[in-house]
Amino acid sequence: MNVTSLFDLSGKVALVTGASRGIGESIAKLLAQSGAHVIVSSRKIEGCQQVVDDIISRGGSAQAIACHIGDMAQIESLFNSIEAEHGKLDILVNNAAANPYFGHILDTPQDAFEKTVDVNIRGYFFMSSTGAKLMKKSAGGAIVNVASVNGVIPGDMQGIYSITKAAVISMTHAFAKECAQFNIRVNALLPGATDTKFASTLVNNPAILKQALAHVPMNRVAMPDEMAGTVLYLVSDAASYTTGSCINVDGGYLLG
Repeated sequence: MNVTSLFDLSGKVALVTGASRGIGESIAKLLAQSGAHVIVSSRKIEGCQQVVDDIISRGGSAQAIACHIGDMAQIESLFNSIEAEHGKLDILVNNAAANPYFGHILDTPQDAFEKTVDVNIRGYFFMSSTGAKLMKKSAGGAIVNVASVNGVIPGDMQGIYSITKAAVISMTHAFAKECAQFNIRVNALLPGATDTKFASTLVNNPAILKQALAHVPMNRVAMPDEMAGTVLYLVSDAASYTTGSCINVDGGYLLG
C-alpha cells in the first residue's frame, strides 16, 4: 500500500465552512495541498477569497462561496451551486461556529442562546443532511464536524457553547450510524484551546489562559495548523474504516 496515495485527494471536491481564518483556513489549505478542489466558505466573501488566492498562488485549486450556516436559504443556495458546477461533493468539513457569549450560564441572553443554537446545532445538522444527500448521489463521501473538548467537559463561562458542541458529538454518532449504508463516513475533531480569533477571549487573557493551561499536560495552546492533519486523515482513504469517531486534539486536556 502506497503511503502517499492514502492521503491523495486528487479529483475530490471539498467544502470547508468557516474557512476564512483560523482552523478552517488551515484545513482548507491542507486539503488543497493534498489535491482536492476546495470550496472555501464563510459569511464574508472577502475573507474567503483571500484564502482562495493564497491556495491558487501555491498551485492548488479552490473557489470562494459565501454562506452563513445559520441561514437555511443560504445553505440551500450553497449546495445548489456546488451540484450545478461540480455535480458532486466528496468532503464536507463543518467548521463554522458561533460563540457570542462568555459569562455565567444563568445570565445567558436569549439572542446569544438562539444564535449559538442556530449555527452550531441547526446549521451543522442541515449542512450535514444536505451534504450527505449530495454525496449519496455519487460514491459516498466523508464529513468531519469540528466539535470541541468543551462538548465533553463544559468550559467555564461557556455554557451554551459547550452544550451545542456536546450536541455536535451526538450528531456525529447519529449521522455516522445512519449514513454508513451510503458509504458516507462521519467523524469529529475535538480541538482543545487553539490560538485563533475565535478563542481570543481565552488566549488573550493571561489570567484565564494560565488557569486553562493548568489542565493541559502539554502546557500550551495549539496552533491552527495542528488541527488540519487530523482532518486530512479522517477524510482520506487512510480512514476508510473509520466512522463515528471523535478525535481529541487537545494537548492531553481530556486526560483529566
